[in-house]
Amino acid sequence: MKPTSIKPANGADRTSDVLHFERDSLRAIFAPRSVAVIGATEKEGGVGRTLLWNLISNPFGGAVYPVNKRYNQVLGIKAYSNIARVPEPIDLAVIVTPAPTVPGIVKECVAAGVKSAIIISAGFKEAGAAGVELERDIAEHARGRMRLIGPNCLGVMRPVTHLNATFASAMARPGTVGFISQSGALLTAVLDWSFRENVGFSACVSVGSMLDVGWGDLINYFGDDPHTNSIMIYMESIGDARSFISAAREVALTKPIIVIKAGRTEAAAKAAASHTGALAGSDEVLDAVFRRCGVLRVNSISDLFYMAEVLAKQPRPSGPRLTIVTNAGGPGVLATDTLIALGGELAELSTESMQELNKVLPPHWSHGNPIDILGDADPERYAQALAIAAKDPNSDGLLVALTPQAMTDPTETARRLTAFAVTRGKPVLASWMGGKDVVAGEAILNQANIPTFDYPDTAARIFNLMYRYAYNLRGLYETPTQMESATDAAPDRARVEQLILDARKSGRTLLTEFESKQVLAAYHIPTVETRIAVSEDEAVHCASAVGYPVVLKLHSHTITHKTDVGGVQLNLTDADAVRRAYRAIESGAKTVSEAPPRTAKHFLGVTVQPMIKLDGYELIVGSSIDAQFGPVLLFGAGGQLVEVFRDRALALPPLNTTLALRMMEQTTIHKALKGVRGRAPVDLAALARLLVQFSQLVIEQCWIKEIDINPLLAAGSPGATAAGAGGIIALDARVVLHGPEIGEDQLPRLAIRPYPAQYASEWTSKDGMPVSIRPIRPEDEPLMVKFHATLSEESVYMRYLHHIKYNQRIAHERLTRLCFIDYDRVMALVVERRDPKTGENAILAIGRLSKLHQTAEAEFAILVSDACQGHGFGIELLRRLVQIGRDEKLKRIVATILGDNVAMQHVSRKVGFKLERVGPEFEAEMDLTTQ
Repeated sequence: MKPTSIKPANGADRTSDVLHFERDSLRAIFAPRSVAVIGATEKEGGVGRTLLWNLISNPFGGAVYPVNKRYNQVLGIKAYSNIARVPEPIDLAVIVTPAPTVPGIVKECVAAGVKSAIIISAGFKEAGAAGVELERDIAEHARGRMRLIGPNCLGVMRPVTHLNATFASAMARPGTVGFISQSGALLTAVLDWSFRENVGFSACVSVGSMLDVGWGDLINYFGDDPHTNSIMIYMESIGDARSFISAAREVALTKPIIVIKAGRTEAAAKAAASHTGALAGSDEVLDAVFRRCGVLRVNSISDLFYMAEVLAKQPRPSGPRLTIVTNAGGPGVLATDTLIALGGELAELSTESMQELNKVLPPHWSHGNPIDILGDADPERYAQALAIAAKDPNSDGLLVALTPQAMTDPTETARRLTAFAVTRGKPVLASWMGGKDVVAGEAILNQANIPTFDYPDTAARIFNLMYRYAYNLRGLYETPTQMESATDAAPDRARVEQLILDARKSGRTLLTEFESKQVLAAYHIPTVETRIAVSEDEAVHCASAVGYPVVLKLHSHTITHKTDVGGVQLNLTDADAVRRAYRAIESGAKTVSEAPPRTAKHFLGVTVQPMIKLDGYELIVGSSIDAQFGPVLLFGAGGQLVEVFRDRALALPPLNTTLALRMMEQTTIHKALKGVRGRAPVDLAALARLLVQFSQLVIEQCWIKEIDINPLLAAGSPGATAAGAGGIIALDARVVLHGPEIGEDQLPRLAIRPYPAQYASEWTSKDGMPVSIRPIRPEDEPLMVKFHATLSEESVYMRYLHHIKYNQRIAHERLTRLCFIDYDRVMALVVERRDPKTGENAILAIGRLSKLHQTAEAEFAILVSDACQGHGFGIELLRRLVQIGRDEKLKRIVATILGDNVAMQHVSRKVGFKLERVGPEFEAEMDLTTQ
């Protein structure tokens, strides 16, 4: 059986296609053939007049129809009393009528077959409850029938086609930056600035309150748009978090996405909320989200444009180490201060570089980095120093600073610098300080694609942003390691579900420490041995059993922070100490401010645990719910002062080992965990695996609202007898459940779809070969390399419709896109077999179902190893993909099959696809709405 190709189906007449609206919805906004301005007016200074004038004075290749029942014509153009009377089908309606009239107008537009609308009008959810109700009515009329931008927005510009559906005063210059803004006023300010700075845009979109079209829709559109090279966003609220993350993770691999998010401070967040009518989420969580999906966050509008420029002109740095070449000490010091303060590093010049610099520079040069080549430096000295610095292996980027001193030639120095514009993966930035004397040199540098900055500290800040962006991007495609065999055993999910069910039935939302540790143990997270004692005598017996010294802790259904009531007694060395501790804990529980007889509820006895004495670090691992992003994971320095030091990092589940390691790298304590002052390093790989297991727990046990492991003890001596794998052990745990007021359908949704384990199962081929069929994982990249080695040139051609060399097929960047998938967008199943002799796994076949943006349609493709064709893998994969399509609420699945690929045509027909010949190919189609 030969593989299918995967490209858009074509050739069929789809004018009656029920998916036509979904496929063309945003195209109708950005490339309309006809526009109606509903609320167009002759009133001087009116928004309706300005909009109409902008549309007709910037011909975009389509017709414009004013709609206003009060006028027979507007600006000399025949007007219509309502949308139904317009003689041509309308792609885009721009609505500028008072808010109370908009729901009715939207209903009329839907009835008239209008494909899309921009609602300029204000007075919706930002105005209060009445506005919220208006939005609800609009959404009800438009859902599934018409796409909407707004309300409360400036509109849409498409300079490359001259479309200006805004009430801005001027049309933007054409360019390659797609700019999306949640503030219309900010967009007009940026447009005004862009004229002065000669910056152009592929499109400018004011999204308003995002009733329908949101960040995810627009990122998808600009990701596919050939006119857009980078995407800039001014954001006040995230909206549909899952849609944003899904789109950004996909597009960021090919186009920079740079965001300025208002609302870092509490006061700013409140202002943003009152402006957009949506609450801003935790700012730290948002930073974690941007890191996860490869988005760069900046803090100023100028940095938005700086980054768009430098990422278009220069390569991303591979590390944080910058080399500074300057003809004055002061600029070098300023740049260094900014670099270090923002997390960058000065490159340490190699011995070879130092020797070469000593040969060409005056004796009094700085003999270090920054490389101060002194005030009398001529262009030749600059060129010599740069040539040496550029090839230094310890450097990840170059900053060249120049001050116009008496002996300086800024213009000729710039010409000499252009030779280094492309420096083998290292960005080159320049700061030509001064006024008219440096203008010519700056122009030369900019023309050579070397970005220039007025001040060297600004350039250092931009270099740091470049590195942070590169670091975030690498997180998208670094291949994680496979979990070791010790963690291969499945969690005891049933045990945890029963514990939670029992607690909820008894009306509790707080699990005891003992129950919480059982939850952790079920997911193979090492916990200290813990026993429950309900009397002094029983506590002494338990202490003898576990061995002295011991720890006693309060056992309670209601008190969560035990240390607040003296509920933790440490280092108890004998029976008398245990008895005294028991009585002290019982007495402390009575101090809780609730009157008897309820006091007995707080004290249920104690837990007895061995006193773990390891020369290690107290860490915290936890999870809580964010209002916009759902469950969020936390890692950092733990212990009693965790809220004082606040050394922590946040991340979204699910994690893999690479993401877990990156999460640890965000904290200060990570430096200590690697080993300091003669202390042995902690097993970071084991700690990463524990974080992955914890992430799995959070994903699967959705009734858990909050969970903390504090402290999680991590020691640098993995041989310690009381510790778990890698010297890591949970000493205390706390689990809080969602209350009875939350129904199952109201449980928080994960921002990133986790691994769809429900699609994994065992299967036996028709000739008796046992295999596993499961969704692909990022860890599968090494197996995919081996899989491609089993494919013939014919199989590759049948799949991709052209020949691709083996080394191109197994390139890391390419396999990243195939293995690191977003399960909301793509579902890929692999057929995996374990060799009974060697125990090694191999991928034998892969099937892929790729959703098309803004549609309920997907394309399938199947590729089977040459040696395994004829075993029935293709039919089984396709059957499963079709069922997944049904489960995912798709309406249609399509594919393109070469005319020579008779075997795949047979498989498709056998599974139920209809095939139609279109030239040299067959278009396969299955309508899931009729089966």
